Amino acid sequence: MSRLNKAFVDEATLAVRAGDGGNGSVSFRREKFVPFGGPDGGDGGRGGSVVLVADRNLATLVEQRIEPKVRAEAGQHGERRNRTGRDGEDLIVRLPIGTLVFDAEADEDAEPLTDLARDGERFIVARGGRGGRGNSQFTTPTRQTPDFSEPGRYGKGCSLRLSLKLLADVGLAGLPNAGKSTLLSRVSAARPRVAAYPFTTLVPQLGVVEKDDHRFVVADIPGLVEGASEGTGLGDRFLRHVERTRLLVHVLDVGTCALEGRDPMVDYETIRTELAAYAADLAERPEIVALNKVDLMAERGDLDALETALREKGRTVLRISGVTGEGVERLIDAMAEAVGNARAEEARVEEARAEQDEGKKAKSR
Repeated sequence: MSRLNKAFVDEATLAVRAGDGGNGSVSFRREKFVPFGGPDGGDGGRGGSVVLVADRNLATLVEQRIEPKVRAEAGQHGERRNRTGRDGEDLIVRLPIGTLVFDAEADEDAEPLTDLARDGERFIVARGGRGGRGNSQFTTPTRQTPDFSEPGRYGKGCSLRLSLKLLADVGLAGLPNAGKSTLLSRVSAARPRVAAYPFTTLVPQLGVVEKDDHRFVVADIPGLVEGASEGTGLGDRFLRHVERTRLLVHVLDVGTCALEGRDPMVDYETIRTELAAYAADLAERPEIVALNKVDLMAERGDLDALETALREKGRTVLRISGVTGEGVERLIDAMAEAVGNARAEEARVEEARAEQDEGKKAKSR
């Protein structure tokens, strides 16, 4: 169990069941000097609903792996003297920001039921059953002593498929062992596992970068390989974590390419192809290319042609070394500027959308 608690879990299934409504009561008023009073059976209480809530303090779906079934409290039954049963408490299921919620029985390509993209966002996924009516509710001029009541309704239930997409401002993309984890440890307080062999990072790592008045989140996405968009090397699972990023930093290992006599542009195009194959808009995302491990190069002039080719594609290109720290400050500045521009553009779009919605409301009045 302790091993599971420490794991990064980005997929889970969850069976939810809302609470049943309480039954209505069958009762008649019986008091001294009132031996034959009328019906006074109270209504049953409403069953509790299951509510999903986005919580910024959570980063994994491990709790849903541990407890894959949840049920809200049932409503209490009605009582005599027209006392309504207590409503069942809603069950709050807290999930990480960025969780997509799907109907587990729907097709794989079905739209999500909800996307919990903002802290505190709520979604009622299963409503509690309505409480049954007591016999006092069935009194009519021709039926003054009803001896029956209504049972409570069953709470709704369903099976959910949860899929977490990390919410980060910057996504570090690149081939395995390109130096992404080392770079993340340089620019933030994160301490990812680092070693000189491929696939050291098996789960996404997050780090917070602070520079002057800028603060943003960087995600180290596990190394991608050719065919990642089709699932090779679990690439399709890793790629979804870059879908929400505002900026991509493509970490290109030029140092190792120089030592092995390989063309780094081939590595670059491999990752670009996989990004575009997975989601077309990823290919249009703002991108900085970090030419990493330049400390391993004897002749740095060999990078001039590569830089020119990348800049002709409209890329910002920087030479860095995650090991020595060379060029890292300039990279942080470039990331902060790009993230700031992206946030400002999002704010403009959101403001325009709000004005448009307000205009529609005004017309409908």
